[in-house]
Amino acid sequence: MRLSRNKATAFAPASIGNVAVGFDILGLAFPALGDEVTVEIAPGPGVSVTEISPSSAHVTAAECAEIPRDASRNTAARAVAALFSGLGLPTGLHVRIRKGIPLSSGLGGSAASAVAAVKAGAALLDPTPADETLLRAAGEGEAAASGGVHLDNAAASLLGGLVLVMPDGSGRTLSLPLPLGIFCAIAHPHARVRTKDARACLAPGVPLADFVGQSADLAAFVAALFLGDVQLVGRALRDRCIEPQRAHLIPGFAEVKRAALASGAIGASISGAGPSVFAWAVGEAAARRAGEAMSEAFSAAGQRTDLWVAPIGGGGARVL
Repeated sequence: MRLSRNKATAFAPASIGNVAVGFDILGLAFPALGDEVTVEIAPGPGVSVTEISPSSAHVTAAECAEIPRDASRNTAARAVAALFSGLGLPTGLHVRIRKGIPLSSGLGGSAASAVAAVKAGAALLDPTPADETLLRAAGEGEAAASGGVHLDNAAASLLGGLVLVMPDGSGRTLSLPLPLGIFCAIAHPHARVRTKDARACLAPGVPLADFVGQSADLAAFVAALFLGDVQLVGRALRDRCIEPQRAHLIPGFAEVKRAALASGAIGASISGAGPSVFAWAVGEAAARRAGEAMSEAFSAAGQRTDLWVAPIGGGGARVL
């Protein structure tokens, strides 16, 4: 493997982790927003973060100033360093980050930065490393923010679409089919939930009945995707185990979810660690109604929101 160019920029989309029914193993790309990372060969050794700036109105310069510039604690820098060192290549690199995903929003921002970094880093190499290699490196980067390697967001951001990822850290994934006509609405309240905090509140075990029910829902959900059975997708799109433990972290969550379902959504739940909430609906108009209903419910709870509506799925990371 050799260096083929000196500089590249990549975009990686936001993502919905867990997708209600698949904690830590399901991720859905949401390309309506994302992060951009530029990786450039540096004259000396080591990885340095040269710039962190906003790329959308949803992120401020003050928020960017909160992101660590220390390469060992920055998800993008740590990810591309893991990629190069894992391949036995020199790690003299400059990293520039443009954030388009709000911080601690439950939209996979740390994963997107890590994925964009490894995608840009891979574009400097010939031949290009395999997706599994990129995913493992991105996981090492995201661990800087989440405290552990969880690849559901990173897999969706890298590969696009709806991805099932093996939880063994191997980087093995399965892309799942998506029924036509389903749209996703995401309501993002102007609040933050850190992934580490959202994981810290989880009990070490769940009741047997909840485990059995969640397993059945996950099996039914995957089967429904392959069958194209939208009604079954909606019935199975629920979280019996994690959502009840995290609901208290999101102001007005019960009312927000209830509003989405009452407006016609086939399912709704917390996006990743939260506080964003997503809803699936058949058709763009129905999804927008669900999104507006969620925004109104958040407003009643004293929260201003951003709202995005897009078809489910969409492309993964790409070199710009």
